[in-house]
Amino acid sequence: MRLGEVIRKYRKDLNMTQEEMGGRLGVTAPAVNKWESGASMPDIALLAPIARLLGITTDTLLSFQEGLTSEEIASVVREADAKLKEEPYDQVFLWARKQWTQYPNCDALICQLALILDTQRVIKEIPNSETYDEELCALYERALNSQEESIRNLAADALFGFYLRKGQYQKAEGYLSCFSRQDPERKRKQAQLYEKTGERQQARKAYEELLFACYQMANAALIGLYMMALQDGQIQEARGLSEKQSELARCFEMGRYYEACCQLEMAARDKDAGRTIEVMKEMLAGVEDMDAFCRAPLYAHMVWRPIRQEFILEMKETLLNGFRDEESFGFLRKDQRWQELVGQNTAP
Repeated sequence: MRLGEVIRKYRKDLNMTQEEMGGRLGVTAPAVNKWESGASMPDIALLAPIARLLGITTDTLLSFQEGLTSEEIASVVREADAKLKEEPYDQVFLWARKQWTQYPNCDALICQLALILDTQRVIKEIPNSETYDEELCALYERALNSQEESIRNLAADALFGFYLRKGQYQKAEGYLSCFSRQDPERKRKQAQLYEKTGERQQARKAYEELLFACYQMANAALIGLYMMALQDGQIQEARGLSEKQSELARCFEMGRYYEACCQLEMAARDKDAGRTIEVMKEMLAGVEDMDAFCRAPLYAHMVWRPIRQEFILEMKETLLNGFRDEESFGFLRKDQRWQELVGQNTAP
């Protein structure tokens, strides 16, 4: 809470009027009113007497310096946004400066105010906006030391974007280390840098690597959702998710095998012999071209290791052994198409 809010809260808890409080501190009631409204601050010499009068410690009285709740931060940010729509930019900047001066340890507030001011000066093309560069960058640098990862990432993202706009690419690259190597944003930003510095091939390769990683992540998420749907008995949902997996593989040019494999379990669950055998055939045929994505236009600038023929043969044998599983595919035992496919004659 703000200092004035702390004073008002504890004064009311004691059922004390502003007149009574002012009288006991040797100030006027309007002075107390101004403290509570935030129009002015009490003299530093009065802080200890105020705390004693309210029955709290000075640490509690000054707790406004430690931080704000997420609701309070959101309220200040909304106020800043409203002011930017109605008041001159320079006036709003001065108002915002008072906020981050009043709450010097509230990294979330500092970072969000800096971001909204930084964004607005770019969008609205504020005259002489470069005069704010040093102060805004200093705020971002402070936020880089936050205990919260999300705030550090916001600050690093803002600094990267700032120096990218300025054409200071080496300095922008320095902020990439603030992001985890597993963070897709790091790869995307690296691609942006390659593009800006004229390294077009490297930029394309970085973007393609990001796409490939995104496929793997999205596919893993769909598999997780699919398994949960099956466990919860939500068969229609599971069916839809397996179809999404196929669409995803097709969209990302992964090849026939990846488009087909996610359909096998649902086809077998439905005891649909025709569809099950069709998917099995598609998977076996797809193994021959399992590295189709290596030749896909979408990943033209990536470098791949060639697939070994031994791996293809092993994969086919593994699939055939799986297709012979009695528990999953026992309903196909008398189907001649299945017998021919797996090389197994079960006729009496």
